[in-house]
Amino acid sequence: MNRAERVYSYMKEFGSITPLDAIRDLGYTRLACAISEMKQDGHKVRTEIETGKNRWGKPTHYARYFLVDEDAV
Repeated sequence: MNRAERVYSYMKEFGSITPLDAIRDLGYTRLACAISEMKQDGHKVRTEIETGKNRWGKPTHYARYFLVDEDAV
């Protein structure tokens, strides 16, 4: 199973993925690259930008990726 397939499986199981999820759960530091590969393979992915706090309590932004259910479109 390649990187994009693992990310796809993770998203199917958990509903979405963030860069921190990818690092913690999959050991991947380049999630955007795997998402790009998924898109090239024909998967539809929706991106939402979320706001959180970093380790010093300062605001930060990060992407959360979702699979688009093509049957619902």
